[in-house]
Amino acid sequence: MTVCNQRKRYNLSQIDVFSGKAFIYAEVCSWLLSRLNKPIILTLHGGGLPEFASRYPNRVKRVLQKVDVVITPSPFLQKGLSEFRSDIRLIPNPIDLSASIFRLRKKVSPNLIWVRAFHQVYNPTLAPRVIKELASDFPNIHLSMLGPDKGDGSLAKMKALAKALDVKDKIEVIGGVEHTEIPKWLDKADIFINTSNYDTAPRSLLEAMANGLCVVSTNVGGIPNIVKDGESGILVPPGNAQAMANAIRLILTQPGLDSRLSAAARNRAEQNDWSCILPQWDSLFMEVEEIYHQVNVK
Repeated sequence: MTVCNQRKRYNLSQIDVFSGKAFIYAEVCSWLLSRLNKPIILTLHGGGLPEFASRYPNRVKRVLQKVDVVITPSPFLQKGLSEFRSDIRLIPNPIDLSASIFRLRKKVSPNLIWVRAFHQVYNPTLAPRVIKELASDFPNIHLSMLGPDKGDGSLAKMKALAKALDVKDKIEVIGGVEHTEIPKWLDKADIFINTSNYDTAPRSLLEAMANGLCVVSTNVGGIPNIVKDGESGILVPPGNAQAMANAIRLILTQPGLDSRLSAAARNRAEQNDWSCILPQWDSLFMEVEEIYHQVNVK
């Protein structure tokens, strides 16, 4: 409805593209916009998009090849979808550094935080398994879990597992919070854990790095393009509670590692501030509008 009803109010369009049922929006909107002769920019997101493309190659090819420009924040998706479009461009996900509360972590405590939606893609049930691995060595360990419940049963499964493993009292489910409140929650913790099975370039991870938290994340999708293992964080295989627990234990026990990871994480996050990313979008919009203008003048 917006595409059609507001067509006289915009000169070009930008569509965020995800896999699964969300892909239908990209299909419908790109078809409508092409009928309206509007220039189209697609931005690819979601770690599951390459797998989705392998299952529905004709749908993905049809959408990607009918638009003017395709963007992604992740080299992972740029490479993974190159067979459908060879000229996919990179513009990283932006964060607002001015909203962060940076604190260099020194002599960190076993105070952990998790910030994602409760959905199977983000594997929240890995969290209580990690806490169980660490509880005997760090009896005061605490994990705050922030994020909305997506309704697929992941939250209930995580709570049930935490109870079964006898770590329920060490995990606090905060639920969804306003985005403006997240830096305050991050400031209360020292170690950020990311348990995802699929990922591209999550802002939650970048925001944790901007706040100076020590990051332990699964090494899936585009995460290695953000976190350099052993330098700005520690990466572990997905679904491996022992490996993630060992990484957290290393941060808590190896002198100086926490401050090195914290400082490097902040330095990496600074590359994604809006002041660096917004000019790239401005340039792209002007480029697409100019091409569109030249074609229509001819």
